[in-house]
Amino acid sequence: MQFKQKLFTLGALSLVALSSMANDKLQAFLEKIGATNVKISDSVLPGFKTAISDQGVVQISNDGRYVVQGQIFELKDGKVVDITNRALLAELNALEKEMIVYSAKNEKHVVTIFMDITCHYCQVLHSKMKEYNDLGITVRYLAFPRGGLNTQTAKQMEAIWTAQDPVFALNESEKGNLPKEVKTPNIVKKHYELGIKFGVTGTPNIVTQTGELIPGYIEPKELLKMLSE
Repeated sequence: MQFKQKLFTLGALSLVALSSMANDKLQAFLEKIGATNVKISDSVLPGFKTAISDQGVVQISNDGRYVVQGQIFELKDGKVVDITNRALLAELNALEKEMIVYSAKNEKHVVTIFMDITCHYCQVLHSKMKEYNDLGITVRYLAFPRGGLNTQTAKQMEAIWTAQDPVFALNESEKGNLPKEVKTPNIVKKHYELGIKFGVTGTPNIVTQTGELIPGYIEPKELLKMLSE
C-alpha cells in the first residue's frame, strides 16, 4: 500500500515538473519573438495554454507551434460570450483600491471603464453617471491617457487619482477645472499598461465583470440591456 502511494506521489510530482518545463519552453519561445513579462496558465482551449504578457493575451499550443491572437467566444446555454480577456480579471480587480468608483445603491452590475479626461465621449458618459447608478450600474474608472504616459494629460490624471478626494477631483476636471499640480504618472502607468493588455486603443472602453471589452460610449439603458443579456 505504501509502495503504491509512493508511486502515485512520484507520478504526480513528475507531471508537475513536466508541466513546469513545458511552460518554461513556451515562455522562452514567446520572449524570443518579443513578448515581455510572460505568464503561462491553463487555457480553455484544449491543447493550448494562455499566455499573458505586456503585449496582451494570446493562446499558444502546447507544442509551441501555433499562437492564436484575437477574440475567443464561448457558446454556452444558447449565448455567445467573449472570454478573450477573462485571464486578466484578477489583475484588473487587484487595482480596485486605485480606481475612482461611483457606486450604485441598488447594485446589479459593475463595469470598469478605461477613460481619458480629455476624451469627449468620456465626458458625455460621466455627465450621465446618475443614470448609470440609478439603473444599478456601478462604474469604476481606470486612467488611460490616449496620448501615452509622456503627456500633460497623464500627469494631470495622476494628480486626480492620487488626490485626497479623487471623486471630487475627477468631477472638477470634467467641469473643466483641471488640476494645477501635475505628478509623475506612477499609478496611471499601471492602469495604462493593463489597458494595453486588454487591447484598449481609445476611450472610453468598458470592461464587464466577465472580462468582455466593450469599446466606445454606450447609453445607460443600452448598457444595462447588454449587461443583463
